[in-house]
Amino acid sequence: MRILIRTSKTAIWARRLGSLAIPLVVLPVAMHHLGLIDSPSFLIVMMAALAVSALAVLVAVLALIRLWFSGDQGWMKALSGLFLGLICLAPFGYYGYLAYRYPPVTDIATVARGELPLLFLPDTAKMPPPILLTPDDQARIFPNATTRTYPLDVTQLFGIVDKLAIAQGWDIRRKVEPTVDAPGRINARITTIPGWREEAVLRVSSTPGGASVDMRSASINAPHDFGSNGSRIEDFMIALDNEVTTLLRDNPTANQPTPADDDEPAPAVEGE
Repeated sequence: MRILIRTSKTAIWARRLGSLAIPLVVLPVAMHHLGLIDSPSFLIVMMAALAVSALAVLVAVLALIRLWFSGDQGWMKALSGLFLGLICLAPFGYYGYLAYRYPPVTDIATVARGELPLLFLPDTAKMPPPILLTPDDQARIFPNATTRTYPLDVTQLFGIVDKLAIAQGWDIRRKVEPTVDAPGRINARITTIPGWREEAVLRVSSTPGGASVDMRSASINAPHDFGSNGSRIEDFMIALDNEVTTLLRDNPTANQPTPADDDEPAPAVEGE
């Protein structure tokens, strides 16, 4: 007598749902990053991807339980569905953790925001109202997002800031060199991996005995920055601290004023 061993239909559906979840997660992220879909559509599709991914995991777990008791075939299908579903849920879990860790905010600055205007170009009309932190909350959550002052010439410091901004891979949209009467400015556009647009503004100003750096980072089309703006300022300022520290260590006279070109040494007194 021949005994037929069935393949679990639940296991088959688990793999189908897991396979469907992959393009539902990857394609919208790629399209949003490239600007092929707008942010509201992206959020809707990602909610659908989250639902399909969670359903794939649930169906896979049910399939594994049924396979354990029934002895049917389909273990690999159920396990593949579980694996694919968990892979697709991982980004949602990561951003869920960031949403838990950081409060909703879309704009962080080291000084009053009016001093560091944004460009945003054609995106201005699409910008939602900014979500801000209180000064106390910002100091507590992002303690390194503060103004930096160094004993360097403003032109020299602007060159370091410019080099670091370029090294970050940011899209520099505007660069204004510092002058005697005006600070230097850099406006840069950043696109995060999921496709959210953000802008960083840097200002390098002269101060008595040196120069200072202020920074602002703001989201253009995101309802929550998941800590990216504050972390960006902190990371940049820490990198700037390290760069200036290295410069002053290797060049002890870097912060000394340069003698005027027309200064002439005093004539030597001839001995009798």
